[in-house]
Amino acid sequence: MITLMDDGVHDNPTYDRILQAFQWVVNESLAGDTVWIHYSGHGGRVEDDNGDEDDGYDETLIPVDFQRKGQIRDDDLLRYLVKPMREGLLMTCLMDCCHSGTVLDLPYRFIADGDHYQMERNDDFDMDHLIEVAKIAATVTASLGGMAQSVIQSSGLVEEIDECCVIL
Repeated sequence: MITLMDDGVHDNPTYDRILQAFQWVVNESLAGDTVWIHYSGHGGRVEDDNGDEDDGYDETLIPVDFQRKGQIRDDDLLRYLVKPMREGLLMTCLMDCCHSGTVLDLPYRFIADGDHYQMERNDDFDMDHLIEVAKIAATVTASLGGMAQSVIQSSGLVEEIDECCVIL
């Protein structure tokens, strides 16, 4: 278990340490494991830098050294925490910060406001695009077998596939 806190006892939750903690949990977690991620701290939003946000803003986690290193964008959480997780494990993330509703850029979300009692579809997530990319990847894989990865990489589909995820 890794605990990062700005309490003078634990390691400070710096930009690099938070990302290293995510990398550690990804590397150590196996199928069948239950993973718990808890973030209590400052959250924010910054102007979207790649055009993937309908509202024009990325949600962020704000580490203690944000003035020097920057904020951790939702795109980074998806890239370094969500996507590399192994299949067959259960990950629960509790993000206790402002702007945390879509901070993981997932297709579904739960809003704990007393009015919502179940997961709801995130309307900002392009599920149709995800399904279309998955169909193309499955067709290419079935048609080409072992050659599929090199064909997909050379065709530019990897970038498209990398921009989505499926949470089961």
